[in-house]
Amino acid sequence: MGMFGDGQQAEEGLQALAGDALPEGTPLATQDAVEAALRTVHDPEIPVNIYDLGLIYSCDVDAKGDCDIVMTLTAPACPVAGEMPQQVADAVAAVEGIGVVCVTLTWTPPWRPDMMSEDAKLALDFF
Repeated sequence: MGMFGDGQQAEEGLQALAGDALPEGTPLATQDAVEAALRTVHDPEIPVNIYDLGLIYSCDVDAKGDCDIVMTLTAPACPVAGEMPQQVADAVAAVEGIGVVCVTLTWTPPWRPDMMSEDAKLALDFF
């Protein structure tokens, strides 16, 4: 990593894991609870959470409570590119009713500002 915050480009397909398999019969988390956890993770350079920025491309919870997330970042050389997927995995794994979380980083399609929620656009003055 460079001295001026210019990150190394994170690899397509980089994965981060967190959590443990749930005991059978454990009530599963709701999609709302998972989204709330995703909203606690912020890009350090932008005062908006990653969910509202549109960085989460998919978030699927299976019948065992395991969660697969596909996400991107605003830029491939983002200074936190290597750390952000683990932060996401840890945040979602902390949700009651979630088992193993696997976060996969992708650059396809590339993130664009129009992927942000209306709230994010408003917060960042994108109108």
